[in-house]
Amino acid sequence: MAHIVIIVNCCHYAETPKPKVTIKPDHHVFRGDSVTLRCDIDAEGVTSWRYSWYKEGSTRVISELQELTFRSVSESDAGKYFCNGTETEGSRHSSQLSDEVTLTVSDPRAVLSVSPQKWLTEGDPVTLICELNGSSTGWTFSWFTQTVSSRQLLHNAVSYSICKHCVSCVSVVGVILESPVHPVTEGDNLTLRCLYPYTSPSILSADFYKDGSLIQNQTTEMIIPTVSKSHEGFYYCKHPERGESPKSWISVRGSHSDSQISVLNILSSVLAACPYLLVTVVLIYKCCRMRDKTPQ
Repeated sequence: MAHIVIIVNCCHYAETPKPKVTIKPDHHVFRGDSVTLRCDIDAEGVTSWRYSWYKEGSTRVISELQELTFRSVSESDAGKYFCNGTETEGSRHSSQLSDEVTLTVSDPRAVLSVSPQKWLTEGDPVTLICELNGSSTGWTFSWFTQTVSSRQLLHNAVSYSICKHCVSCVSVVGVILESPVHPVTEGDNLTLRCLYPYTSPSILSADFYKDGSLIQNQTTEMIIPTVSKSHEGFYYCKHPERGESPKSWISVRGSHSDSQISVLNILSSVLAACPYLLVTVVLIYKCCRMRDKTPQ
């Protein structure tokens, strides 16, 4: 009996590799920035790939390079991107498709904040801080004063300070106390944080003071759960390396229930006086009628 032997020479290809996409400098960039997307494929024994880049909503290959670079990105470049690869030599295997990555492009917008607070009296020091939505790294800032006929450049810096004993002066902002701009209502919660605008995250672990006395040390935020009039005062925070924040006045106003009671008291007083007012009006009316009937 003849035996037939079949020998299959099988070249087993390892698990199909999946590319990984990275974006530099960030997934969220501003219009005009340079941004690079890179497709990396880790596959044993493969040294050369031909890359294909796609954008969501289209089957067209937009690039065959490992890096997809936008020298001056615009809003139209925003979207989801993914890639895959094909071996340029050997078996010409293809990789899987990578996961999508989202590129967000926005217009840079400056945000102005005031420290220690917006409500000031004449002679108080104030620091104006200009930050960019997203990140302020690598940006320069210009401060202007606007008059009726012209605009004057004051300084190029991230902050501008107006002092009591000078027309204007420029300083580097250190620690800032984040506090409510408007008065706090009795019974509400009060949360204070110590910020340093040049780090991310900007919240510091610091000591908190009220009217010069230490009230809480080495914490990222101080919370007063039920505010009362006794909590009014000047607050500030202090970091051992970053320094001390400007003082902020925390004002406390009466609770909503107190306001309602005051209104009810006024209404009660008015209603109580109504009968007397009505009797007085009637008597005056009758007196006038009798005087008119009296013969001259």
